[in-house]
Amino acid sequence: MLHLLIRRLAVAFLVCITVLTFAFALTRLSGDLAISIAGPSATAADIEVVRKAYGLDRPVVEQFFDWVGRAAVGDFGQSYFYKERVSKLIVDRLPVTMTLGLVGLGIALLVALPLGVVSALNEGRVIDRVISLVALLGQAMPSFWLGLILMVTLGLKLGWLPISGTGSWEHFVMPGIVLAFSAIPALMRLTRSGMIDAMNADYIRTARAKGLSRTSIVLKHAARNAAMPVVSIAAVQLGFMLGGSIVIETVFALHGVGFLAWESISKNDFPTVQAVVLMLAIIYTLLTLGADLLNALLDPRLRAQ
Repeated sequence: MLHLLIRRLAVAFLVCITVLTFAFALTRLSGDLAISIAGPSATAADIEVVRKAYGLDRPVVEQFFDWVGRAAVGDFGQSYFYKERVSKLIVDRLPVTMTLGLVGLGIALLVALPLGVVSALNEGRVIDRVISLVALLGQAMPSFWLGLILMVTLGLKLGWLPISGTGSWEHFVMPGIVLAFSAIPALMRLTRSGMIDAMNADYIRTARAKGLSRTSIVLKHAARNAAMPVVSIAAVQLGFMLGGSIVIETVFALHGVGFLAWESISKNDFPTVQAVVLMLAIIYTLLTLGADLLNALLDPRLRAQ
């Protein structure tokens, strides 16, 4: 188990370093930052003043290592647009994004797991085909389009849910449904395939021979083994949801990290963009690391590696 943890931590560290490097490089490749900060109407003298004020006149390599050193202690600099510390902006808005991601994942699991089990237990039948068709439609549906449909129907016409803001738990229902809709197909298909493999395994035949009930076989024996790949994909889907929250938070006007990223990109606020990309990458890496460790706890064979 210790060897597994060390290997996973090493991979996670390399991933974070790679993302950090790319985040810095892409902002520099997008153009002259001094011109973007100074604005289109700035003179050459104004641009030069901005370049010196933000340290952009130094060599790029020196700028990179300076940013890495500050980022390592949580100092991402000051936002060009908000005139606040970037770390404070992220800390203030992160709860909204995390709440949205957890709500979306919860809805996805509540829908996908039962559908996957039902589909597996009725393999090849009409209900299996109907569930698979629904999953296919869900995967093909654009998230922003579904969000607008829900806003019009549930928010404006029926008045059941608020269409924007973060004042109460009700504000997270519609955006949570939109996020969940994109994750349900993958979770459902993985649950279905895992349950089919588990129900055809030798230990299930032994359980049947012992006279165990179908409910006991499905819940106590097959479901545990089928859950292991679902744990990994659930962590990955949560990471995708946090990254995809940029679109959803913009549609529903949720002032989380995703909305912060969109505003920062539109305002050329590069320190904030870099920090948000790095933060989302770290969260995604930690989620996959946690999923690997949880799988190791569920499957003793992984602990021996």
